[in-house]
Amino acid sequence: MTAERRRPIWPWVLIAALGVVVVAFLGSLVWRLINPPVSPLVNEDDPRSTIQVDVVNASGRQGAGRHTLEFLRERGFDVVEISSMGDRPKRSLVIDRMGDKVSARKIANALGIADTLIVTEIDSMRFVRATIMLGSDIDKLEPFLD
Repeated sequence: MTAERRRPIWPWVLIAALGVVVVAFLGSLVWRLINPPVSPLVNEDDPRSTIQVDVVNASGRQGAGRHTLEFLRERGFDVVEISSMGDRPKRSLVIDRMGDKVSARKIANALGIADTLIVTEIDSMRFVRATIMLGSDIDKLEPFLD
C-alpha cells in the first residue's frame, strides 16, 4: 500500500482570502460610483467656501430641524439657523437664495431631495445660499432613514 501524498491547503486559503479582498474593493468602487460623496464647498479650490444654509422645520415633527442640522454639519455644511413654520408642505424642498443651482443641488443630493424640488427664490437680504424646507415626507430623507 502506498501512502498518498497530501497537498498543502494553505495556498488555497491564501487565494480565497485574496479573492474576498478583491471583491470587497470592487464593491466599494461600485458603491462610490453609484453614490458619490457630496462636497460642501462652493468652490472646490477654496476650502473656506462652505455652503451656508438655514433649515425650516415645517414637518410638524419636533426636533427634525436639529436632526437635519447635525446631519448636514457632519458632512461639512454650515447651518446658520433653524426655525419652524406652522404650514406643512407635503414635500421637502430646497430654496435657492442666490441663484446658485450647483450649491442647491449639492444640498438636495446630500438630503435625498429630488432635483425637481429645488426652487429659486432669490433673497439678497439673506446671507445663505439656500433654505431647506422640511415637509411631511421627512421619513424619506437621508437624515431620517435610520
